[in-house]
Amino acid sequence: MKSKKDIKREYKERKKQAGVFQVKNIANNKVLLGSSLNLDGPLNSHKFMLTIGSHRNKVLQHDWNEYGPDKFIFEILEVVKVKNDPNFNLDDELTLLEQIWLEELKPFGERGYNINKNIRQV
Repeated sequence: MKSKKDIKREYKERKKQAGVFQVKNIANNKVLLGSSLNLDGPLNSHKFMLTIGSHRNKVLQHDWNEYGPDKFIFEILEVVKVKNDPNFNLDDELTLLEQIWLEELKPFGERGYNINKNIRQV
């Protein structure tokens, strides 16, 4: 049986995934596109903030309240493939993925909840 200390250490040492995610309203197909160097955090954070009714994106919160949680999916769209190359830059790779997905989904206005092209989250 692992001790609490061992479990904590393993959690801290595991590789964090960087990538692009979406919160999608399947009732109207609008999306909130986001990215992070650690994908675990933001998806949980968005779900939590929506659930307690205090998401900073008021339009998304309104739709969540109107359509209900069962009309939303939280999914990872793409994970940065880490290359074993001295010139590899995780930040640059994530920026490239962000540009590709912004172009693909265009999550603004009628199509989405994003307000600007800065979709990176901590």
